[in-house]
Amino acid sequence: MAADTTSITTTIQEPSSTETPFYIPATGTATRPRRTLKHGDSFVVVDSHGDIGASPGGSDGLFHKDTRFLSHLELRVNGQELLLLGSNLRDDNTLLSVDLTNPDFLAEGRVLLQKDLLHIGRTMFLWRGTAYQRLAVRNHGDRPIELLLSIHFRNDFADLFEVRGMHRARRGSTRQEVIGPDRVLLSYLGLDEKLRSTTVAFEPAPSELRPEVAIYRLVIAAGEAQSLFVAIGCDTPRERQVTPFFIGLRTARREQQTATRGATTVVTSNEIFNEILHRSAADLQMLMTDTPEGRYPYAGTPWYSTTFGRDGLITALQMLWCDPRVARGVLHRLAAYQAKTVDPLADAQPGKILHEMRSGEMAALREVPFGLYYGSVDATPLFVLLAGLYGERTGDFDTVEALWPAIEAALGWIDGLGDPDQDGFVEYRRASELGLANQGWKDSYDAIFHADGRLAEGNIALAEVQGYVYAAKAALAHCARRLRRIGMARRLETEAKELAKRFEAAFWCPEIGTYALALDGDKTACRVRTSNAGHLLFTGIVRPDRAALVAAGLSGPQFFSGWGIRTVAKGEARYNPMSYHNGSIWPHDNALIALGLARYGFRDAVEQVFKGLFDAAAYMDLRRLPELFCGFQRQRGRGPTLYPVACSPQAWASAAPFSLIQALLGLELEPRRSEIRLRQPRIPSFLDEVTLQNLQLGAASVDLRVRRHGDEVSLEVLKSEGRVQVSIVAS
Repeated sequence: MAADTTSITTTIQEPSSTETPFYIPATGTATRPRRTLKHGDSFVVVDSHGDIGASPGGSDGLFHKDTRFLSHLELRVNGQELLLLGSNLRDDNTLLSVDLTNPDFLAEGRVLLQKDLLHIGRTMFLWRGTAYQRLAVRNHGDRPIELLLSIHFRNDFADLFEVRGMHRARRGSTRQEVIGPDRVLLSYLGLDEKLRSTTVAFEPAPSELRPEVAIYRLVIAAGEAQSLFVAIGCDTPRERQVTPFFIGLRTARREQQTATRGATTVVTSNEIFNEILHRSAADLQMLMTDTPEGRYPYAGTPWYSTTFGRDGLITALQMLWCDPRVARGVLHRLAAYQAKTVDPLADAQPGKILHEMRSGEMAALREVPFGLYYGSVDATPLFVLLAGLYGERTGDFDTVEALWPAIEAALGWIDGLGDPDQDGFVEYRRASELGLANQGWKDSYDAIFHADGRLAEGNIALAEVQGYVYAAKAALAHCARRLRRIGMARRLETEAKELAKRFEAAFWCPEIGTYALALDGDKTACRVRTSNAGHLLFTGIVRPDRAALVAAGLSGPQFFSGWGIRTVAKGEARYNPMSYHNGSIWPHDNALIALGLARYGFRDAVEQVFKGLFDAAAYMDLRRLPELFCGFQRQRGRGPTLYPVACSPQAWASAAPFSLIQALLGLELEPRRSEIRLRQPRIPSFLDEVTLQNLQLGAASVDLRVRRHGDEVSLEVLKSEGRVQVSIVAS
């Protein structure tokens, strides 16, 4: 019989570089779990051993202002890798502790040192642009141990976008030099003519120091412990004295405690949910960054540890009920960077709110357009919406007044250049081929499509963006009245009502029982069932009769996986539960949808979303909700499926549990009347009670407890300071 010579051709489907120039590749499974620490404009990603770049599959490094300042850090004893006993991140994210021990050290078949005699405690924290490590080496044997402890290090000064996978034809020049018995300087002169440097300092001075390794020859007596310290500074002057490890750690913790005072805390009767809330609060605190304009929640690590407009705005919206200070910092920072001129490469137009800010070499050279980049269609209406809701929530109209020029400029863009054909809908189309093709929160190249799978083209009007504009004008109208801008208030109210009518006529799709994802450049509706319709419930633009249909769809099996609501309904042309935006589950998306469901009174649906995300978080490492996870249907006895390159922590995912609490309790805060209302509050079956401590309203504050009694709830005011009235509203 003749041999079969039939050839088999494998078709590889991958997005082209023009479609996804900033695609984040998943190149393999990490062989060691990763841990992240962040402080200010710096973050570090290490593996479970505390090493950097010693095991494949991770985005390791010490990063500062979008540049990697250390690409390799590896600890070895007698030239060998150590054994991991355990690795723990402190609950407040300030400290990573790693416990290591020695393997059997062999020579010519003989055991020179039996395993488990050395304990090496490796602790590290990040503070003010410097990564600190302490190595505590203890001998648990009954005789002295001689050993060679080596710390290997190097750096590539890669731009963050290089680390993400982008190739550069040319780079600057690097240099490594020993500048003292205890110090090495790694430096890089970039093509942007900026000198970046990493200082690696040791205490005590090593026995031998070379540009890529520090070697300690140690003799440790039985029962003795010796400590070594390493400090890795980003762009620190070579002559600066290193802050001692323990002084830096105490100061870092005090700074964090000071920053968290004043926020509302939530405690429940369920310990697992308390752990989820505690982790979320700690992650949000870690992502908060002090800027000249105020504290700002950086979007997430490792890829988005910088100012993002949309992410900061949505995080602030989610946190508005429990910590409105976040909104104040976000509004001031984004107002300071509001676009003033037209710049096609940056997608900038007067009045637009920033999408992304980068300070690395590639951004400075405009190899990527993200130095100050404005390619976001929703950040501008979200800015106006947050300003309006901040005024309503706090009564701080002095801040709103100070922001008014930026608010008016944003409204000018919404009604002007943001609506290029003047059809009454805000639209986007990238001004440069280097920019993002899609500019809503679902910004993958294939996220906006028609029912047959064709990608939408031309000027695209996203459904949720029109909802944001509606809500922004409605909320700002209240502020305008309080600021005695009566004419403007009336105009905004009228414009919001007219937009709602136009929107219903253009976007409602009775054949799919929900609103179109978008209108393309030909004004043809993208008749696809997506989670975007849930954002419309959040904004209040939806007619009540149609809201019931939207809610029923989102609660059904095509959307709800058992863990949460998918971004795209199962059965749609581009549905893929493993995709970034076309079938995955995003906690922040679900949280906004829950707020929308609560707004229209769909309490059962709110509880369903709440329980799904609670169950998912219970399976997650550190009880941490990631940026997203896969949309596979829930199966008995199995946890949710992770998405391989999801950011974790991510600010708006970390804020999601607090939005869910707001939706569940139906929290409404009105400072003008000194009233806190709980509208149709619910407590799910896995909770018996929820306690809110230091819930602030103007100058007043209150501690309150909500208890479940079967299907009913009761309210108890535990403590009250100042004039405030708390009540339950039944409908």
